[in-house]
Amino acid sequence: MYAGKEKTSSNLAWHRPQSAISLQEEELMQTSARAVAHTTDPLEKLRLLCLSRGACGILALGRVFRRMDNNGNKNVNKEEFVKGLAETGLEISEKEAEETFDRFNIDNSGFISFDELIKQIRPPMSDSRRAVVEKVFRKFDKDGHGVITVNDIRKVYCVNSHPLYMSGEETAAKVMNRFLANFEVDGSEDGSVTLEEFMNFYSGISVSIDSDCYFDLMMRQAYKL
Repeated sequence: MYAGKEKTSSNLAWHRPQSAISLQEEELMQTSARAVAHTTDPLEKLRLLCLSRGACGILALGRVFRRMDNNGNKNVNKEEFVKGLAETGLEISEKEAEETFDRFNIDNSGFISFDELIKQIRPPMSDSRRAVVEKVFRKFDKDGHGVITVNDIRKVYCVNSHPLYMSGEETAAKVMNRFLANFEVDGSEDGSVTLEEFMNFYSGISVSIDSDCYFDLMMRQAYKL
């Protein structure tokens, strides 16, 4: 009798309905993965490969180049660019990587700005969405230096309205830890987060949400605006 109840409970947990946002992100990942096979443009392919990894795909790409930026000038040469893409594990050939680099090396300086590259890869957001993301960031960035920390986010971010928590898919602790992991550098909980990185992450979230009003509400509830 006990074993039967346990099995039933397990089955119920297994068939727990997914929240709308998790379904939307899963659909985005699958759609992007399928579309990769049909594009011949290396830049579009890079965008789709990032989105096939979910909301944090573009953020992760930016992080790879940030770690390579030893002198802080936010520029990379072709060799560094090709190496950086290889480190991501994205299925971009060396030829495609070189073609992408050449497209951004307009002045033939031999260097490109990876911030500009990421902006081109990032799915566009409406002005209202960008504004609310910036407003959240400025709430943390009180000194105006353009950098906040993961612990800053931890102190304010509220999981109570998170769809995965509300649907019962994940506990509050798991939602919080999973969310913060998107912004951690090399596993460090006090890793820094720039405005561009914050925008990179939410551009991935944004593309899964059709309504500007819902996106705005989600941000305001999550960060207590």
